Amino acid sequence: MQRIGVLTSGGDSPGMNAAVMSVAKSARYYGLSLIGIKRGYNGTLCKSHNIEDDMVELDLDTILDIADQPGTYLRTARCLDFMRPEMRVHAANNIHEMGIEGIVVIGGDGSYHGAMELCELGVPCVGIPGTIDNDLAYTEMTLGYDTAVNSCVDDIRAIRATSRSHDRPAVVEVMGRHCGDIALKAAAGTGAEICIVPEVRWSVQDVADHLSRLVAGGNPRATVVVAEGAWDAMQPFAWQHFLRDQGVNVHDDDVFTTNVLAKVLKYKCHVEARGTILGYTQRGRTPSAYDSWFAFEAGNLAVNLLRNGIGNQVIGIKDGRVYYMPISEALAQKRDFNLQLYNMINTL
Repeated sequence: MQRIGVLTSGGDSPGMNAAVMSVAKSARYYGLSLIGIKRGYNGTLCKSHNIEDDMVELDLDTILDIADQPGTYLRTARCLDFMRPEMRVHAANNIHEMGIEGIVVIGGDGSYHGAMELCELGVPCVGIPGTIDNDLAYTEMTLGYDTAVNSCVDDIRAIRATSRSHDRPAVVEVMGRHCGDIALKAAAGTGAEICIVPEVRWSVQDVADHLSRLVAGGNPRATVVVAEGAWDAMQPFAWQHFLRDQGVNVHDDDVFTTNVLAKVLKYKCHVEARGTILGYTQRGRTPSAYDSWFAFEAGNLAVNLLRNGIGNQVIGIKDGRVYYMPISEALAQKRDFNLQLYNMINTL
């Protein structure tokens, strides 16, 4: 094998650049040339007028300092065209024409499905789990998750300082569409009193009753940490009708959000609850030492697998060590939500 490629796909996550840097260092060490494929699988389709806007040779000296940078140097994007079989064949042909003999794919489950499709078309791929959500069951941690949790912990601690100063509760939304791991660990790491996640069915009234008990017990500054996807697990509640009864102007097409939950709790619990959405700050932080270490080992292992003719694999962490397994087996595993920790947070 003489030439390999690397791409970042899906949502950006801290540590992607560190992984690219590790791939570049390893490729240099083993005498391989490295092609950076830009904007995820879009780059394999070569849709730009200039080939360097899609694929570019990565010189180690020019990217020497990207490992500590947040975001992704190669850019990232979702690629709906790649879902069409004829476009995947077109991508594989472009890859072969560029002399690329294997690709390191850094991304989440959607990116892994794309990697499997390329493997079937004769392009060996190795995946590194780049996603902050920690929603891939085969690995103990995904790349970027540790940084995202630490980012949330820092922000929630700052919000709790204001809550203590003013004796008012805070409702803080963190990322996690289908996976509540960020909310769970951030809540545990900050001493938050209530955690709401998409894996567990919940009701506004139960949260209000819980918060009311905390206030009555002398804690008017409690924190509610909620994952962004938890609204799908909420039991039906006529919140527009409730808020109108309190004199709040709402419309039938309004949606239930973190700020709405804070407003509902304000009237139900008679407290000055405030809502905060942390948003993309979780993706844009400098990678933690843990994520940087994982990226370093994963990038090197990915290059070694490809140079030894081993593709259709993904890299993860098991018992604290980096390992690999077939993509299909990894995607078939089911997540085991930590219900014990969830109950601990919401009970103590």
